Amino acid sequence: MKFGSALSFCALLIAALATPARLHAQASEIPSAQTAAQNGSQTNGVDQDKRGRILLDQMVVALGGDAWLNRRTATFHGNTAAFFRGEPNLGSPPFWDFKQFADATHPEADRIEYTKKRDIVQIYTAGNGYEITYKGNKPLPAEQVKDYFLRQRHSLESIIHVWLKQPGIVVLYEGASQVERRQAEKVTLLGADNDAVTVELDASSHLPLRRTFETRNQQFKDHDEDVEQYDDYHLIQGIMTPLTISRYRNGDLANQRFYLDVKYNEPIEPSMFNTDLPLKAKGKSKD
Repeated sequence: MKFGSALSFCALLIAALATPARLHAQASEIPSAQTAAQNGSQTNGVDQDKRGRILLDQMVVALGGDAWLNRRTATFHGNTAAFFRGEPNLGSPPFWDFKQFADATHPEADRIEYTKKRDIVQIYTAGNGYEITYKGNKPLPAEQVKDYFLRQRHSLESIIHVWLKQPGIVVLYEGASQVERRQAEKVTLLGADNDAVTVELDASSHLPLRRTFETRNQQFKDHDEDVEQYDDYHLIQGIMTPLTISRYRNGDLANQRFYLDVKYNEPIEPSMFNTDLPLKAKGKSKD
């Protein structure tokens, strides 16, 4: 495949993952959150907030406790597949993902490299997203960037490190559910800004099986649902890691990631997230 064709292909792949960013849904507009809120803070004599927080604590322990909480970096290598209306789109190209988790001195940053040549690079940091080439950088489409950071805002990491520390946060235990025939327990968090996110945990292991949030679709006056499902957990460096992550958009499979190699706390050079540095030109091969 020629470079131009590869670039176009990966652009299509990324576009398939990115859907128009929407304004955050009001919690009162989200059916599951609305129902839970109407039920009040007590269910069968059990305090929903207390039960929900206990389950989230159990989730952290199941994921690895301090080892999961204190990750500095994560590097992933695997294959990704995009889907359109549930049908696979143009194969499963390789990718490398270098993630820096936020701490007191560093913001969260993410560098994703695509194709075997790793010559298509995207960097997300500080609320911005760029495509990096040999010629420099250019901003990624605004809708794609907003979609990325919307998912980051509702990630498992954000739920534990940000949501639970917000003033006025409401934690609702919503009872039993089922994820792919697995018994689960559902917890919804309602933020003071009327945003909401739901996590469903395996009833036995307490590992997260599914994360869901909804956003308001201003064009059609309804809601868009974003779902991530986690499967094939393996213990890696003391951290339970899902090696398959599936993303659904309004019930349709939109993307899957299959991890072949995962490493935590590997040193990552700060220059990896410098959006002003162009890719290094590769020399021509000698035949």
